[in-house]
Amino acid sequence: MLVLGGGGPLAGPTAALLLLQTDFWELISHGSALSNVVLAVLIGFSLFSLTIIFSKFSAFRAVTRTDRAFLRAFRKASNLDSAMAAAEQFRPTPLVAVFDSGFSELSRQVKSASGGVNNLDAIIRTMQVGASEELTRLEQNLSWLATTASVSPFIGLFGTVLGIIRAFQNLGAAGSTSLRAVGPGISEALVATAVGLMAAIPAAIFYNHFGRLIKDTGDRMDNFALEFLNLVERNDGK
Repeated sequence: MLVLGGGGPLAGPTAALLLLQTDFWELISHGSALSNVVLAVLIGFSLFSLTIIFSKFSAFRAVTRTDRAFLRAFRKASNLDSAMAAAEQFRPTPLVAVFDSGFSELSRQVKSASGGVNNLDAIIRTMQVGASEELTRLEQNLSWLATTASVSPFIGLFGTVLGIIRAFQNLGAAGSTSLRAVGPGISEALVATAVGLMAAIPAAIFYNHFGRLIKDTGDRMDNFALEFLNLVERNDGK
């Protein structure tokens, strides 16, 4: 049981208040080298994750806006030539990339000896490959968010263990159970836990959010492929 200055028991609110009043930079300057390395690693994880989050958030917003604008223009197109003209206005975007894949395969078939569309399955497969490449591009760096969300709490726990070990070492060296002896180690432990959670929570939230956006984009590309085939069949032979 912890006692303050050899007196009565230290109440929980009192300990929490003392820790809140502790200067964060003072904790770092007086912390052990290994504890500071743990904090530096966690801060690095957090900063890199935040960079990915802001970058992906902007990218997905632009993709969604441009895809919807191209889809509206595509649905107004009466033939493949006008659809191609619409695609030129919104390149690059995932739906345009899928359109380019299908239109390239369609052009190869039209230029062949048969002079017409003779294999819709080949067009479908080509558009599926294009959609898969776009999804792979959108998923780039998202694995880092998953890694941060799963690993950071354990790194913070490691820092917590180091802080507790230091607290017990100071306790033994001081020969007393005063808060002055165990306070720095406990503070290090709490800071490591807090920084680990601060790195992990945003990473987990936005990893799931971006995963849903990627699924929506994939569904949008699959539906567009069907609309493209409908336009091809309507214009076949014209």
